Amino acid sequence: MKYIINHDSVSRYSKLEFLARQVVEGFITGLHKSPFHGFSVEFAEHRLYNPGESIKDIDWKLYGRTEKLFVKRYEEETNLRCQIVIDQSSSMYFPLKSKADINNPDKFLFSVYAAAALIELMRKQRDAVGLSLFDQNLTEHTNARSNQLHIKRLYALLEDLILPESGKMNKTTATAAALHHIAERSHKRSLVVIFSDMLDNSADEDEVFAALRHLRYNMHEVVLFHVHDAQSELDLNYENRPYKFVDMESGKSIKINPTLVQETYRKTMLERKKHLMMRCGQYQIDYVNADINAGYHQVLLPYLLKRSKLY
Repeated sequence: MKYIINHDSVSRYSKLEFLARQVVEGFITGLHKSPFHGFSVEFAEHRLYNPGESIKDIDWKLYGRTEKLFVKRYEEETNLRCQIVIDQSSSMYFPLKSKADINNPDKFLFSVYAAAALIELMRKQRDAVGLSLFDQNLTEHTNARSNQLHIKRLYALLEDLILPESGKMNKTTATAAALHHIAERSHKRSLVVIFSDMLDNSADEDEVFAALRHLRYNMHEVVLFHVHDAQSELDLNYENRPYKFVDMESGKSIKINPTLVQETYRKTMLERKKHLMMRCGQYQIDYVNADINAGYHQVLLPYLLKRSKLY
């Protein structure tokens, strides 16, 4: 039976606002600053009048004081283009569940609900939203739109991917290639929100950050939700007994008592997380620590409230 997203759970986000930190390029009037100038209540600057132009924007009061012709320019506000990007590799279905339950989610279900909340927020703001999904390939990429039919399609795509257990194994990750493809296909300045556990091979780390720089170079604002199960993946918090750990992407396994390596493991994972945060700060990427044990409300809501105060 197909899983249906609980719309009552995400509808509360329709009362919030999500404003772009930088200028964006939309296609209808909205809440966000545009790189283009038009007519609005917020004055931007004066410039000298060029003979032959329309006289409707001439500042006659300034002419009375200076006897020079200046034209008023205003900030044009626009709607936001938001591209939601979700990692759907096998590691995102950890911890493996036999039944989808938002009160006890895997990383992918957590990401789906956080994404659905953002979609609901964008819909209420009349902003355009698109969806990209990737594992070893970019499996889905929809352009940002705001019509109701498109929003329903996004929900359907997400619901189809909350798979039974048999469909969750042996899908590897190629984050760098997927982000490069998204950067090349997103031609307008947008907000790109990424949900990923960032568990690529450590040898590919520089390539992943090169792809993030590609998005920033194309003038996109980037928000990274680092989705993880802190208790199991970062702290290795297991009982003092032998376990068999299986890599969900490659199928490789190892038998070990986690308490024997816990201290070294925690140190390595903490350093890796700090490095990720540092690199995000270096490239002006918003880093959001998304522990699935906290629940998506306790991750997404504080971030949105904090953002509303900053921007």
